[in-house]
Amino acid sequence: MSILLIILGQGFGSSEKMVGGSSGQGDQGQVLQRLMGGLLLTVAIFGLSSHYLSFISFPTITSLFPAITLFPKKKKKTVRVYMDGCFDLMHYGHANALRQARALGDELVVGVVSDEEIIANKGPPVMSMDERMVMVSSVKWVDKVIADAPYAITEEFMNKLFTEYNIDYIIHGDDPCILPDGSDAYAHAKKAGRYKQIKRTEGVSSTDIVGRMLLCVRDRQILETPNHASLQRQFSHGSTPGQDNGNASGTRISHFLPTSRRIVQFSNGKGPRPDARIVYMDGAFDLFHAGHVEILKCARDYGDFLLVGIHTDQTVSAHRGPHHPIMSLHERSLSVLACRYVDEVIIGAPSEVTKDMIKTFNISLVLHGTVQESEGVRNGEKDCYAAAKELGIFKVINSPRDLTTSTIIRRIVTNHEAYKKRNEKKAESEKKYYATKQFVTGD
Repeated sequence: MSILLIILGQGFGSSEKMVGGSSGQGDQGQVLQRLMGGLLLTVAIFGLSSHYLSFISFPTITSLFPAITLFPKKKKKTVRVYMDGCFDLMHYGHANALRQARALGDELVVGVVSDEEIIANKGPPVMSMDERMVMVSSVKWVDKVIADAPYAITEEFMNKLFTEYNIDYIIHGDDPCILPDGSDAYAHAKKAGRYKQIKRTEGVSSTDIVGRMLLCVRDRQILETPNHASLQRQFSHGSTPGQDNGNASGTRISHFLPTSRRIVQFSNGKGPRPDARIVYMDGAFDLFHAGHVEILKCARDYGDFLLVGIHTDQTVSAHRGPHHPIMSLHERSLSVLACRYVDEVIIGAPSEVTKDMIKTFNISLVLHGTVQESEGVRNGEKDCYAAAKELGIFKVINSPRDLTTSTIIRRIVTNHEAYKKRNEKKAESEKKYYATKQFVTGD
């Protein structure tokens, strides 16, 4: 092998003379030929040396010339996938869909459907376009967000995705998306062979969440009207008159089945560095919304590692009244874990931040926002942040957005008739999905 390389090297040298003399090639071609010939001779010499002088350790070519690659690897193509949705009342089911979609490619582009398209196809959205954009952009598996996406993937928009955004596949869940005219919203993508399907997350839907919201205000006299009671029944997904679901109103409680695998899927799996500045913020984070996202983003800027404490259902209920929280502890934990600004959560954190807790987690700073539910603190209660204040590590920061869970509930109740019609459409499609659904691998 070494002798062959020497011959090849000599051949390169002689061919240089032939080519240089006959064709009048320029200096650049001669320099390249000399370099190749010299490289092959060097390889041959090292090969002979290692064969006959094996007792001497010689450096390898790659260690001498790490930048030289004789056979460069072909660069792998980046696979870009696209997923769209309304993402109204965004919950952990939406986040899990985005997580699954991201796993099918290298980059995930998400289209957020415009208000006008939602009104035309489903009814009025609860959350504004700006609020929905904030939520989708905060999900750690999302790489790019497109505002005002169409509800249906038209051929024109599909070609725009393929050419302008370099999308390889369009993703959607296993639940059908039917347009008002009865056609499939993803028919063009399927016909083009660029459609992939993921598994829908069971146990939660926006329709179900609205029912829970109305249940939590059932006992408030100001909202106890015939319209409110009617809307509550309309949004009691999975219930029929006379059916007992474990509470007097008939509104379904959460059917989410938490698993350790799902929590692992949402977790970053990384702890803080030994020298990290750990920032702590706690709360209910019920019905995780844009207000939560933006205060967490601000909190993250105060340190290297953001630890978020999620209060237990019992703690939230004691402070905010019966039927709170709307989302269970594990549901709230998954929503917060999906946020790109959060590094880790404490599932079931105590309401009081003690000195022992501060030492255990090596907390450098405890933060609290200026916007909170009006029922959050009662007179005479113990100051939950007394230990942090005593240590001089407590700070109140301005909340960028004046939005609370109660604000969202009021939107639903105020626009009763519109949401009643919207739910009637959705409830029918939900019923069909559960009647015909089949097992889908992967989640």
